[in-house]
Amino acid sequence: MSGRLAGKVAVVTGVGAGIGRGIALRFAREGATVIGCDLNSETAAATVAAARAEGLALASLHPCDLTLESDALRLVQAAGAVHGRIDILVNAAAIAPHMARAADMSYLPQWADTMKGEVDIVFLACRAAWPYLLASGRASIINFASVNAFRGSKNFGMVAHCAGKGAVLAMTRQLALEGAPVIRANTISPGLVVTPATAGANATSGPIAAEILARIPMQRLGTPDDIAWCAVFLGSDESSWMTGANLPVDGGVLAN
Repeated sequence: MSGRLAGKVAVVTGVGAGIGRGIALRFAREGATVIGCDLNSETAAATVAAARAEGLALASLHPCDLTLESDALRLVQAAGAVHGRIDILVNAAAIAPHMARAADMSYLPQWADTMKGEVDIVFLACRAAWPYLLASGRASIINFASVNAFRGSKNFGMVAHCAGKGAVLAMTRQLALEGAPVIRANTISPGLVVTPATAGANATSGPIAAEILARIPMQRLGTPDDIAWCAVFLGSDESSWMTGANLPVDGGVLAN
């Protein structure tokens, strides 16, 4: 099938790289009008250029710092003022968490910054977009938990990251109850996806990557498009009876 998101207005955060970029481009290819944002103007502009080269409807507001209430409002108002509604909100943006073990992690700034970059960033966008999602009449919020909302890591200090993603999972279930029947809210829990962020954390190559790969039944790391196809499903009317759900896209990690 093609055109699975035809006619829908989608706000996708974090379009400059990784999962956000993959979703923004896939949504536009499936017919959505995409309004994106990113803190990094250079990478966001590159995504817009890639979309234009394909003749796709993708715009971006950048730089945009979604940890600021004012910027979250600026983003959704940029979309809402033009289109009058938001049909899909994808909260793909995140600030890299501090990877420290509990005994070594500071409250300020490490713990607090991780919560801001993984939890606040989702809440502020959802709250700002709520009136425009209601105006849609059949809207979909797609948030990102993680396999680390369900399991810890022996290789990395993830106490803050696990807490943040667990919070997003719980928050999304509550959003599903508060938004029903007009606004659906679901999470995707990715496994290790190859992105600039995970490569920069030395998670996609070397001995740690080999250890992670050994736990993945599908025997490969994920790609942004693996996640994007799941997001297409959750954003489309194909999932119209799904809310409060979590979909692991992890190569089978959580089944292991």
